[in-house]
Amino acid sequence: MTAAIFMERLNRLEQLYVDNPVYFLTCCTADRVPILASDRIHKAFLAFSREALTRDIFVGRYVLMPDHFHLYVKVPAPSENLSRWVKSLKNYLSHALKLGNVAAPHWQKGFFDHVLRSSESYSDKWLYMVENPVRAGLVKDWRDWQFQGEIHALQFGQSLRRSQTAAT
Repeated sequence: MTAAIFMERLNRLEQLYVDNPVYFLTCCTADRVPILASDRIHKAFLAFSREALTRDIFVGRYVLMPDHFHLYVKVPAPSENLSRWVKSLKNYLSHALKLGNVAAPHWQKGFFDHVLRSSESYSDKWLYMVENPVRAGLVKDWRDWQFQGEIHALQFGQSLRRSQTAAT
């Protein structure tokens, strides 16, 4: 009998030395069950992301896949605001899933986040994100995937305030 080997969960950085960073996030459903690619969840995601502006949180480009989503987001310091915001987003989407009679659990524990450090990193992640539906065989052209878009045009190194943007 072999013993299962589990990696320890990585700890979040205590301090971040990037002013107003852009995060690239990935969140997965529990057991990778395909429950996210629907009009109901897309509308809930858009409503939550647009409301985030009232707390100076800016959601940029995003793509909802059947069993995970990717997005760019800027949150105000301190960095633990990111964890609270992701928890709120997952709870909000869980409520919409429950309204659609999708039984819990809905989410894998935690999420993947990457601080973008250059415009090259932003471009690489953007290409990875938009090509995701093509790689998954869901569409032939990324522009045909209906569960994607951009709430705010985020640029690397750009500091944003509510007065500088309008939710689309």
